[in-house]
Amino acid sequence: MYISSIDLSDFRNYHSLSLEFDPGNNIIFGDNAQGKTNLLEACFVSATTRSHRGSKDSELISFGAEEAHIRTKVEKQGRETAIDFHLKQGKKKGIAVNHVPLKRSADLFGILNIILFSPEDLNIIKEGPSERRRFMDMELCQLDRVYLSDLTNYRKALNQRNALLKDLYYDKSLEGTLDAWDLQLVNYGKKLIDRRAKFIEDLAPIVSSLHREISGRKEEPLVAYEPAVSAGAFEESLFMARDRDIRLGSTSVGPHRDDISFAIDGRDIRTYGSEGQKRTCALSLKLSEIRLVESLIDDKPVLLLDDVLSELDRSRQNLLLSSLSDVQTIITCTGLDDFVENRFRTDRLIHVVAGTAEVVEKE
Repeated sequence: MYISSIDLSDFRNYHSLSLEFDPGNNIIFGDNAQGKTNLLEACFVSATTRSHRGSKDSELISFGAEEAHIRTKVEKQGRETAIDFHLKQGKKKGIAVNHVPLKRSADLFGILNIILFSPEDLNIIKEGPSERRRFMDMELCQLDRVYLSDLTNYRKALNQRNALLKDLYYDKSLEGTLDAWDLQLVNYGKKLIDRRAKFIEDLAPIVSSLHREISGRKEEPLVAYEPAVSAGAFEESLFMARDRDIRLGSTSVGPHRDDISFAIDGRDIRTYGSEGQKRTCALSLKLSEIRLVESLIDDKPVLLLDDVLSELDRSRQNLLLSSLSDVQTIITCTGLDDFVENRFRTDRLIHVVAGTAEVVEKE
């Protein structure tokens, strides 16, 4: 699987761009604030329907423009697929695959599998649980449309329940309506818990193996899913917490409070690990996605690296770059020194300047 080309119209700082990618390693270089990350963002939107920066659709449209287009061509198992995004101010986005409009944005998931690695991901271990839940959800949504549907329905039920809890603080007569939302929350929540547990079960040995390799076989972390409540106990726990939830005006029990634990020699890396251990574990976690996705979809995902090398020491740079064989990789950076020093195979060089991108000849 690889992205063969992308065309942008009034997307971020690109007024008009047509760019072809190599199936191998593509290095996008240039000074800061020129639009390198915007190219990765366009690729990410083409796979997931949303920005990895958390930006609203309207913010993706060039300043002063009314609409934007992202047209992406994907080669997958010998077949070409065209993905067309149409963003318009004040209106719902339109998505078409091979010129056929999609009724639901969720139908796009799974057509293009992308793994994005940014400097912020190196902090996934030391940041709060929400970042680790986001990691699980982003990958599972690309791999499993049923999970995406369950997650969407869970979030809707959670928002409705939380709104009702706030109303209940002032009007106790509404408590009878809480049962309906509890039923939906438990129904979808139990499915999320079971699917996340299986995902981490599959991912854990890969993370441990990679971490052991990076650390020179000195460390092997124990990675485990840390559910806020078990699927079997969810319904009872939710009911037992009802009075507390009404006082707080929010739902205190459920998979929206899940986490992933990482331990070495019985010590929690999140709390007691060194900066090196946390970064090594974060790198192992991201690289493990490639292997897991490949085993599940019987194809290679596309890897996007957003200026990550500058945040890694030489040993971790070497491991990351040596792990990229047979995977289309699109990398952003300000300079090419790290790639030269690591003797990294470069298939295409793309120079970005002020919203323009040009393929340059390799020396």
